[in-house]
Parts: sequence; structure tokens; C-alpha cells
Amino acid sequence: MTTASDLRSGKTHRDENFPVGSFIISPRHRALILAFYNFVRTADDIADHPQLDPAEKLRLLDLLEAELLGEGDTQEVAVTLRGALAARAMPPRHALDVLIAFRMDVEKLRYENWDELIHYCRYSAMPVGRFMLDVHGESTATWPASDAICAGLQINNHLQDCGKDYRALNRVYLPRDALAECGAAVEMLGEAKSPAPLLSCLHKLAARNAALLEEGRDLNSGVKDFRLGLEIAVIQAFADRIVHLLQKRDPLSERVHLSPLELLGHSLGAVAGEIGRRAVGRHPVSKSAAGA
Repeated sequence: MTTASDLRSGKTHRDENFPVGSFIISPRHRALILAFYNFVRTADDIADHPQLDPAEKLRLLDLLEAELLGEGDTQEVAVTLRGALAARAMPPRHALDVLIAFRMDVEKLRYENWDELIHYCRYSAMPVGRFMLDVHGESTATWPASDAICAGLQINNHLQDCGKDYRALNRVYLPRDALAECGAAVEMLGEAKSPAPLLSCLHKLAARNAALLEEGRDLNSGVKDFRLGLEIAVIQAFADRIVHLLQKRDPLSERVHLSPLELLGHSLGAVAGEIGRRAVGRHPVSKSAAGA
């Protein structure tokens, strides 16, 4: 029997644009975080699988949900997460929310406007941050800032991979109205280099996303767990650098991902900055306030 895990793309937590259960996080949380990641990554790979038809994708996503809820034991990633959540007396709400997004990926190929894109992020990205905060026992008052960061991370990824998503899956997350405003056409995403109208659209969306990331700048002020605060600082540093690249470069023809050396450098800088901030009790400084 083919299981959902057999359909994995090979991508792991080490290939993401942000740390997943890194050494910064307390060891007691890592097994649960990785169980959540493996469940989500498997579901994501199903939704993106180039050979599966939509009906089979939806069937497998439904199967993952059923087994996460205790209806069967054939899907290892669902069973493992179910057990890890039960051990901490945590509900599966965030994993169930993410499955909604992956069903959307199967059935929805275009987005009309920014609000539709944020609605997608409500299920594809925001539950991940909320899950991390719940794992660490943080207040739900931290959710709005976390939601902004997580949506920003997701949109960074959409902009980075816009050409690949279009060519491989005919899926376009760039809002139709943003493309139309710049005189760009969806078909331009299939080119080796962005024509001027498409590049203008991409840069404007990146600028809007930079503003969205700013809305989450104060997240660490409400997070009590020191190690989680460090992890968030690193994630924000990665997101800031990527959105900066996306405002300057062409994701169809230029590098808009961070190299291992850049990841290390930004990690060290973010950790040092967050330790210093907490030591003196300062609030995080927005990029605009800092003059960046």
C-alpha cells in the first residue's frame, strides 16, 4: 500500500527559509515540532505532487485528517503527530487548519486580490506560528503579530517560487488585480526573465509584504520563552533579508534565496541582537524607525 509518506518530495526541515525546531529551541519541544512539520510537509507534498490527480490528492489529505483524529493507523506521520499531541494534551486544531490550505491548493489556482491571498495564508501559514506559540505556552495575545510574520514568510515563498509554481503546477499566487494594475500577464511567469510589467508587479508585492512583516515586529515583546524569542528573531532576520532581495531582484532570473553562509551570519546577528534587547528590556525596533 502506498502511504502519504511515500509521496514526499524529499524536502526536509533543513531546506526551509526559516529554522524548524533548531538547536535554539528547548530539546523538550523538538520531537513535537518535528512531528508537526513532517505531517505538514507530507500534506504539502501531496497537494503539490505533479503526477497525482486532484481527486487522489483530496482523498489522501482526507485520510491524513481522519487518522490524525484517531480513525486508523496506516499513515505514520498522522499517527506520530496524534501521539505527540496527546502526550501534551494539545488539540490538533492547527494541523487541521493547515489541511484546509492544502485542499485549497488542489482546487484553487488563481487569487483575485491581496485579501484572498491573506485568507489563504490564514490556513497555510498562520496556524504554524500559532502552533509554536501554543507549544511554548504563550498567550493568544501574541497571535496577531505572529500571524503577520507567518503570512509574510508565506508570501516571500510565493514570490521566490512564482515561476516554478506556474510552470510545474499552473498555480499563481500573485493576485490578478496586482498583475493587471502593472499591465502584466500570468503567462509572463513562464519566461526565463521577468518582463518589465511583471518585475514591477513583483517588486510592488514585495514592498507590500515588507510592510506586512513590520506588523509582526513587536512579537518578541509578548513572548516570554527566551529560546523561542531567539528563534523568532532569527526567523525575522531571514524574512527581512529575503524580502529585501525580492524588492531588488528578479526571482525568475536571479537568486532570491539565502546561502548557508548568509543563513549563519543572519542567525548569529539576530541571536546577539535579541539577547541584547532582552538584557536591557527594549522593544524591537521597526525597520522604518531605524531608518532602513
